[in-house]
Amino acid sequence: MSTYVVLGKLTKEGLQDVKGMLKREEARVRGAEALGITIRESFLTMGSYDVVMVLDAPNSEALATFVLQAGMRGHVTTETLRAFNDDEVGRVIDAL
Repeated sequence: MSTYVVLGKLTKEGLQDVKGMLKREEARVRGAEALGITIRESFLTMGSYDVVMVLDAPNSEALATFVLQAGMRGHVTTETLRAFNDDEVGRVIDAL
């Protein structure tokens, strides 16, 4: 499993339906699980991004499917970052 950080910004539609955010979160978790993705943590944040999620995904294709599905619903736009833990960083450095 690889770790990803997904940064989200609420769209106009997302802001207009902000009261439904927690219900959408339940659906998001079910959708992620169907793709083999685990949402470790999800945060409402202040600053440049409105939402930050930390996820574990079996591969990049599953994660791409997940974020594209989220975008298709129209409530959020996303930016995805691949996150490397210390063991992975060590392997990268060893390969240099």
